[in-house]
Amino acid sequence: QLVESGGGLVQPGGSLRLSCAASGLRLDDLAVGWFRQAPGKEREGVSSVSILGDRTIYSDSVKGRFTISKDDYKNTVYLQMNSLKPEDTAVYYCAAKDGSATMTYQMYDYWGQGTQVTVSS
Repeated sequence: QLVESGGGLVQPGGSLRLSCAASGLRLDDLAVGWFRQAPGKEREGVSSVSILGDRTIYSDSVKGRFTISKDDYKNTVYLQMNSLKPEDTAVYYCAAKDGSATMTYQMYDYWGQGTQVTVSS
């Protein structure tokens, strides 16, 4: 099971840190991705981290603003989001899979329930 937390309402330019805590799964054995879905839009990949945490992928829209990281001791993956923009507003999901990190959401086996992020003044 994956449980996301840390979402909320933030002003443009602000920051949030999302957490993805796992139970019954070992995230140090899995690649983990963050995805988001805005109303009326398809789910899109935001970032992904490899099993060892040594390879990260970011979408062009968040590169330089978001940082993904793994804490194997806490069995948790984080998404630090800085310089947030209104277009970042969406429900954010974390997901996990065996094998390589990827931004293709259809390849992920385990999903959280999502956390809402709203960027608005």
